[in-house]
Amino acid sequence: MRLDARDIEILKVLSSEGRITKAALAERVGLSPTPCWERLKKLEKAGIIESYHAEINLRKIAPHVTVFVAAELSDHTAASFHAFEQAVHRYDEVTACWALGGGFDYILQIVTRDIDAYQRLIDEMLEARIGLARYFTYIVTKPIKGSGTPPIDVLLQS
Repeated sequence: MRLDARDIEILKVLSSEGRITKAALAERVGLSPTPCWERLKKLEKAGIIESYHAEINLRKIAPHVTVFVAAELSDHTAASFHAFEQAVHRYDEVTACWALGGGFDYILQIVTRDIDAYQRLIDEMLEARIGLARYFTYIVTKPIKGSGTPPIDVLLQS
């Protein structure tokens, strides 16, 4: 799908204000509601807009720890990578996972109640034989900048 300036504006507004009304979105991007709605539906259908969700402040809900884990697999076959990636989806505590090029195979973001719960999860993953050979734990001591709005303008610069 080819994006024009209005599509980009729609994406920029939604990336920071996902709960904006359709009427307010149309006004912000300089369109009437129907054409704006049609563009929004095309962006969704094309998979450019994947979902809408709220950012939750976990500190206000319950004590927790966020851990980043650099993971190395024991075997580097396509089947091993596939099996590991499928297994990661079974663990709710794994809130994000990225495949890497370079020294480690994956980086996982894990959120648990405390370090003991984290270690139990890792032990469970090791016992499940999902291909995890080595892991390196990095505990988040303080969030500085989260997964904010994507830098759409920066990405589209020539």
